[in-house]
Amino acid sequence: MAFQDVLTEAGRAEPRAVPPKINPARTPVFFAVITLAAAALGSGAVLFFFDPSRHGFYPICLFHALTGWNCPGCGGTRAAFELLHGHWLRALHDNALLILALPVAAVWGGGRLVQHLRHRPVTWAVPAWAVGGALTVILLFTVLRNLPAFAWLSP
Repeated sequence: MAFQDVLTEAGRAEPRAVPPKINPARTPVFFAVITLAAAALGSGAVLFFFDPSRHGFYPICLFHALTGWNCPGCGGTRAAFELLHGHWLRALHDNALLILALPVAAVWGGGRLVQHLRHRPVTWAVPAWAVGGALTVILLFTVLRNLPAFAWLSP
């Protein structure tokens, strides 16, 4: 702690402690990242220990409940469970779109991380052609997995 001499009324110099420097609060992004990381770890732990096919507390797919058809996300929770246990082929059977999209998402997120680490502005914008292509693939996957000829795409 740094000291500074202060003159008293008697004319003598007395050392006095200098208050510590106050650092600015961390940004809201820091707290958001910590909160999301804690939520992801907690959700991953629940998913790791509780099999979705055996426990009924996981949310149901409303689209499937109302129509009887499989949406693009049907089987995603079971696929994530199988991935956490290292069963890649079972996960691919439960939801192939999710499993094949994970490397794409990892490369995209890794690119943003490299931008951040190099102190460059991070661009989160996705080109229109990529959004259109992703929506086309999702729609095609949804239609195909509900056709009898492509029943192997259904969970």
